[in-house]
Amino acid sequence: MNRRTFVSASVGGAAGAALSSGSSRGGARGANERVTVACIGCGGMGRANLNDFLRMDDVQVAAVCDVWEHNRQRSVQMTGGEAASFGDFRRVLELQNVDAVIVATPDHWHAPIAIAACEAGKDVYVEKPLALTIAEGRQMVEAARRHGRVVQVGTQQRSGVHYREVVELVRGGALGTVSRVACWNFGNSSPAGIGNPPDGDPPPGLDWDMYLGPAPRVPFNPNRFINTFRWFWDYSGGKVTDWGTHHLDVIQWAMDVEGPQAVTATGGKFVLEDNRETPDTLEVVFEYPDFIATFSHREVNGYAPDGRGYGIQFYGSDGTLFVDRDGYELIPEAEGHFEEPTAAYLEQMQAALDPLPPWQRERETPRSRTQYVKGARSEQHIGHVRNFLDCVKSRQRPRSDVETGHTSTAAPHLANIALHTGRRIRWDAGLEEILDDPEAAARLGYEYREWERGRAG
Repeated sequence: MNRRTFVSASVGGAAGAALSSGSSRGGARGANERVTVACIGCGGMGRANLNDFLRMDDVQVAAVCDVWEHNRQRSVQMTGGEAASFGDFRRVLELQNVDAVIVATPDHWHAPIAIAACEAGKDVYVEKPLALTIAEGRQMVEAARRHGRVVQVGTQQRSGVHYREVVELVRGGALGTVSRVACWNFGNSSPAGIGNPPDGDPPPGLDWDMYLGPAPRVPFNPNRFINTFRWFWDYSGGKVTDWGTHHLDVIQWAMDVEGPQAVTATGGKFVLEDNRETPDTLEVVFEYPDFIATFSHREVNGYAPDGRGYGIQFYGSDGTLFVDRDGYELIPEAEGHFEEPTAAYLEQMQAALDPLPPWQRERETPRSRTQYVKGARSEQHIGHVRNFLDCVKSRQRPRSDVETGHTSTAAPHLANIALHTGRRIRWDAGLEEILDDPEAAARLGYEYREWERGRAG
């Protein structure tokens, strides 16, 4: 499967017919015109997004939707009781007055809901990682383009002023030539981790079958729900698709690349005694044409250089630049690495070589010294929402357009494919093909389960 082969995933089952053209909700609109929004997926991140949208004077929240009644009630309260409440996202997409939807469900629901929303003529603000698989991500891009929809991905660093400054510094040559970038997330929840709760009955008001949706049918387990779903392969890809998507998005943005040429990953669940499936220790190497990037994750040892438990560090010939959500720091490369040869050594070299090699005859003229620079934290979430709403009105592409979100999510997905296969994955970013490895290529997508249809909350 490659990017030129668009195989549509139907909302309710395995791959089906290609999406048909849908109607658009009009062209550009006035700056003061209100945007009517619905929130699909009202857990912690969904309510955080909902709160940001509610802060905008030009937003009206018409509906909230979640498979758990508890989340629906909390979200309706946030709107002052004005929003309609639904348990089935398809009911929301039928609302003619809704211009845009927030999709903040677990990852395995992102693609089916976002594609259906585009088909229904809605613009979409979808959380990261964009999709559960690379194939789904490409389908989301195609759906957005086919139906002329604005789709913003929740990689909100793109709206942070200090992140944009970092990109300008790297691209502007402030670090010299960058040959290595490192990113990481370190923590320690050993040995218990998320624990080992038994399977059981879902809590009251939860439609568990709807929660599973296209994922395989399994008994309810508390750890497969709410904020720990990311550690199960059916719904997400672990820390590398969670935080790694944020990191790789900034790295590829700053280095002006579309994707890696090859990916290698090693790791496993070595220490934690819980029922998670994803690694507690992971090392990934991403090979790009002119540099390498690494992602490191530990959930069993929280020690970090300089006390920084997460972040990105660019290593250049003239300096090193660290960035996280609290700001950045550019540290010039230290001078004085060259040790002057002794007179006796030069005499011996003169006897052996005539003339002396250039590197011994004279030192290179020192280049202008990189200056120490520090940048403060900048707001990211509100600006990201504002950018999306402005683009809904102008019909311009947003800062984290679905295509960008797709390429930033694809790299972490390749890391998991490399981990599962135990092989170095060669990747053609232009064609979106895994080269010479059919077994690995088969992991670019997955077959949806036929989940129950027709039920509505």
